[in-house]
Amino acid sequence: MRLFNLQEEIVSIPTDIEGLKEKIRRCDVCAHAVKPLPVTPKPILQGNTKSKIRIIGQAPGTLAHASGRPFTDPSGTRLRDWLGVSETEFYDEDLFAITPMGFCFPGQDNKGGDLPPRKECAPLWQAPLTETLEGVELTLLVGMYAVKEYLGDRAERNLTETVKHWRNYGPDIMPMPHPSWRNNGWIKRHDWFAEELVELKRRIRELIGA
Repeated sequence: MRLFNLQEEIVSIPTDIEGLKEKIRRCDVCAHAVKPLPVTPKPILQGNTKSKIRIIGQAPGTLAHASGRPFTDPSGTRLRDWLGVSETEFYDEDLFAITPMGFCFPGQDNKGGDLPPRKECAPLWQAPLTETLEGVELTLLVGMYAVKEYLGDRAERNLTETVKHWRNYGPDIMPMPHPSWRNNGWIKRHDWFAEELVELKRRIRELIGA
């Protein structure tokens, strides 16, 4: 165990992935914040020491919150199409780890869109997950929150330019737009992204096999 201090609370962090997942699934730190989570905490993630590809997105949506499974919504359908994988492959923990910036559904804004990931989550859990997901060979940073967290000053001036220059980040990291319906306009305006997906699908297939 190691200790992590968050909002004056001492939380023990397991150093094995199964213990860590169990700890995350029982986490309710955001329920006790000054502005608490508007729903009952229900952390959602997957992964093990064999996971080859790690997906770091934003946070579960309403359908994922209901199902308890990540990306069980149209965004997940689009993401699986981008990656060129089946639903069975996507939910195989030996292949994919899914560890979003926020593990709980954050609630919705007045327009019906999901709120940003809770700020309490990533500082507590992302680093331990990076340490314990030792089999990961490719990390997909899906959306601006993951890009900002993991690329920082290395990112370009905006998400579009960062995605366009994904080769600058080496073979083990790829920044991507989020597959949400909110990005339909972005996808239509940037048809070059479909061409880049050919290379991503090739890399995914190399990692997970035929």
